[in-house]
Amino acid sequence: MFRLPDDRPALMGIVNVTPDSFSEHGLNFNRSDAVDAGLKMFDEGADLLDIGGESTRPGADPVSIEEELRRVVPVIEVLAAKGIALSIDTRKAAVAKVALSAGALIVNDVTALGDPEMASVCASTGCFLCLMHMQGAPQTMQANPTYDDVVSEVLQFLLDRACLAEQSGIAGEKVWIDPGIGFGKTPMHNLLLLNSLSRLAESGYPVLIGVSRKSSIGVFAGGATVEHRLPGTLAAQVLAQAFGVRVIRAHDVGEARQAIDVAAAILRPSSFSKRLA
Repeated sequence: MFRLPDDRPALMGIVNVTPDSFSEHGLNFNRSDAVDAGLKMFDEGADLLDIGGESTRPGADPVSIEEELRRVVPVIEVLAAKGIALSIDTRKAAVAKVALSAGALIVNDVTALGDPEMASVCASTGCFLCLMHMQGAPQTMQANPTYDDVVSEVLQFLLDRACLAEQSGIAGEKVWIDPGIGFGKTPMHNLLLLNSLSRLAESGYPVLIGVSRKSSIGVFAGGATVEHRLPGTLAAQVLAQAFGVRVIRAHDVGEARQAIDVAAAILRPSSFSKRLA
């Protein structure tokens, strides 16, 4: 059974088994490449891996259930057999059900129970569930995102969906929340949410954050392209850690793990001193 670390955030490595991911540009679309990437991330210090077979980048087209399963199930089966904790990144209950049977332990749902069958699938299997906020759908979410108070609205949405999850039979301690950086938000919306992560953490639900290589990092860094966003990504991840985030989703696992460990030592020196004893 997966358990979040007590002294630092869990590090979730991203394995996109898609031909059109915004960051990897399809590098892991081949099954063997995806498995190798996952094993490398685990060796570099990932606590769990997030396996996705449908891109949710802005403007992305949906894929069928059959195609999504074809992409992710063989990867999950191999990595789960090696004892690696896995999350299935999907918005489809049918995909989640098969992925959980194949060895995944967590459902990372970017639509926060948008599929009416998702709650029952998660409740019946006893898996962990991450609920993410997204305004609109990937095809249109960046067209004109609008909020009166982005932090309050996102937080209330997540609390409402977490309540629905618990009412559906999912244990509260297995529910995580994610503000959905970059999903139907302008850079300013993202900035306000990142600045208010401690408010989300005070909800009592573990907060997952995904900022790795995202366009807002490039904006904050003065126009940095995807391949040059690692320093900005690490800065955002470390600050998220200081604000109480419990799960950090990352492409660059080795670098993120070192940043997490150093930040953990600085933030909790008494815990670090015990490791030296």
